[in-house]
Amino acid sequence: MTIASTTAVSRTAATPAARWGYLAICILCMVMIANLQYGWTLFVNPINKAQGWSIASIQFAFAIFIALETWLTPIEGWIVDILGPQRGPKLMIGFGGIMVGAGWVMDAYADTLTMLYFAAVVLGVGGGAVYATCVGMAVKWFPDRRGLAVGLTAAGYGAGAALSVIPIQYVIANYSYNAAFFWFGIGQGAVVFVLAMLLRGPEAGEMASAPASKVAQSAKSFSPREVLMSPVFWLLYIMFVMVSAAGLMATAQIAPIAKDFGVGNQVVFWGATTLTAALIIDNVANGTARPLFGWISDHIGREVTMAIAFGLGGVAYWLLVVLGTAPWAFVLFAALIFLTWGEIFSLFPSTCTDTFGPQFATVNLGLLYTAKGTSAFLVPVANLITASTGSWYMVFVVTALMNFIVVGLALFVLKPMRARAMKQG
Repeated sequence: MTIASTTAVSRTAATPAARWGYLAICILCMVMIANLQYGWTLFVNPINKAQGWSIASIQFAFAIFIALETWLTPIEGWIVDILGPQRGPKLMIGFGGIMVGAGWVMDAYADTLTMLYFAAVVLGVGGGAVYATCVGMAVKWFPDRRGLAVGLTAAGYGAGAALSVIPIQYVIANYSYNAAFFWFGIGQGAVVFVLAMLLRGPEAGEMASAPASKVAQSAKSFSPREVLMSPVFWLLYIMFVMVSAAGLMATAQIAPIAKDFGVGNQVVFWGATTLTAALIIDNVANGTARPLFGWISDHIGREVTMAIAFGLGGVAYWLLVVLGTAPWAFVLFAALIFLTWGEIFSLFPSTCTDTFGPQFATVNLGLLYTAKGTSAFLVPVANLITASTGSWYMVFVVTALMNFIVVGLALFVLKPMRARAMKQG
């Protein structure tokens, strides 16, 4: 099958305000699907209490969602690029809106684990459709501010659930978790569907008049087959896996780490415990990191920004394990870890599109995004290390070293490899 025609249609090129409008639509769509991942934790205990299913069996549904939300993005991105800029984004995000709405409605009525797992499949397909398309649109509409655009889009997903935590908790407490699933599912799905109808991608040549980028970009658009044959892609993939796995090893374990350090329940300020303060500040840091480092990379380059961010991350891991038994230090260095980890969702997509071009960006970014799913398989290594050594020390030594290795790869391997690849393209 051939890619949809790249012949420019006779339409007025989008104004700067219009492309910011399209970016805002993508951000709002990401906010609407953020609860699929970050709001799930609010439902686990109520489901356990109502249905009597074990926590482990309930959380398996979450694992299904993450797997499908991640691993199906190359297919969904390919379909978007096949359908073209007018139909692709509308149809894929509209489809995603229907699926995420249907998935939570299914959760509302799930009275067996089989139905819960089937709902997770539906949610994974829908969530991936929206995520892949929105990130693809961000990098295509903003060749001049690619890091900032994809960072803002990813921030919508990373921090969007914060807006609905209290309303969802209220509905669960005063009505039921079923009611929360039903009404928020319908609401979120409907908003995504309506927003999808307002979105389109840029036509071929439409962004030629955009301001020039300050970072090097390929003059050629590489097909997915060419990308998979490129050593640059696999180097990016390995680096993504290493940084993502290091971050997940720590960020997924913040509560048990705080407990083992003996600081979890100590009050640090304004009556908040160390763990509560850390979780709130960490989420803010995680959301802030994505547009912040994306914007920085637009000005000083992708690899240099990677070196700064991941270098600071390596230092943060080390300082947390050395000084984290003090409540203030735990809050500070945990936040720095989140700040220097969340930017992978802006730096790697923008680097990928700079290198391989915008025409097939949605599918190519989907291929790279599967690294998130791959890295998740390494997270249990942290528990194995802790169990064998009796402390978190070696876990943080390993995560710090992984970050420092990626710093070296970014500066001394990726940078010259990308330069050669783009020159040949």
